[in-house]
Amino acid sequence: QVQLVESGGGLVQAGGSLRLSCAASGRTFSRYGMGWFRQAPGKEREFVAGVKWSNGNTYYTDSVKGRFTISRDIAKNTVYLQMNSLKPEDTAVYYCAASWVANYRGSRREGDYDYWGQGTQVTVSS
Repeated sequence: QVQLVESGGGLVQAGGSLRLSCAASGRTFSRYGMGWFRQAPGKEREFVAGVKWSNGNTYYTDSVKGRFTISRDIAKNTVYLQMNSLKPEDTAVYYCAASWVANYRGSRREGDYDYWGQGTQVTVSS
């Protein structure tokens, strides 16, 4: 069993920044990667960023490259998403997820993730 808890969401003006955290606990020792997804009302859940746990390699969807940075803290068993230059289009509920897919390289498929957090709301005003 794995528990994922997101935090750090909130309301921010366009151009501002937020830092999301995802704290993991439980049986996580064998996982291969962690990802961030987001879901806006009426839309399907969308891959945002991923990190391979073993070596820290990162992966991003094109719309956030250069603005968002995913990172991990092994000692704290936590993954972060630093979001800069936020746009109204970034407004969504953000979820972190854990993957046990071998050779993880930032999968965009929801089915490649086994555990999900409850989500944290990010609202960017114009």
